[in-house]
Amino acid sequence: MRIRFFEQKDWDAVWRILKPVFRAGESYAFSPDIDENEARRIWIDAPAATYVAVSDDGDIFGTYYIKPNQSGPGSHVCNCGYIVSDRARGKGVASQMCEHSQSIAREMGFRAMQFNLVVSTNKGAVHRWKSLGFDIVGTLPGSFLHPVEGYVDAYVMYKTFVE
Repeated sequence: MRIRFFEQKDWDAVWRILKPVFRAGESYAFSPDIDENEARRIWIDAPAATYVAVSDDGDIFGTYYIKPNQSGPGSHVCNCGYIVSDRARGKGVASQMCEHSQSIAREMGFRAMQFNLVVSTNKGAVHRWKSLGFDIVGTLPGSFLHPVEGYVDAYVMYKTFVE
């Protein structure tokens, strides 16, 4: 597997990865009926950079974006979002993309990374981010409306790159 910059020709494959996750409404605070143009704006156009995880045979099976979490005095902290295709789940792709994004973040001059809304029911993500050095620095009670579980907590997770 290699991770590289998103290229325009990648969009159809990336949309095929994003669409079912957004439609499920279980892990991202985007409308489940988000249209393709808005998804592209959020995932490709607005971030500082977007990357794809590519198999040895050229199949795209994961993607992430990186952007400043805030503007101005908060712009030294970045934010990332990661999505892995169903067929690649459980193979360490998200962990590899997170490690890659941390290297990119440091290269871009970010001093920390923050995840604003890690849904508490997404146990795999919570465990993965903790194992990669992120701490839960806040709990947002009932802040996410899960389509099955109802109102559930979400976490703010944070990792500092400099001491």
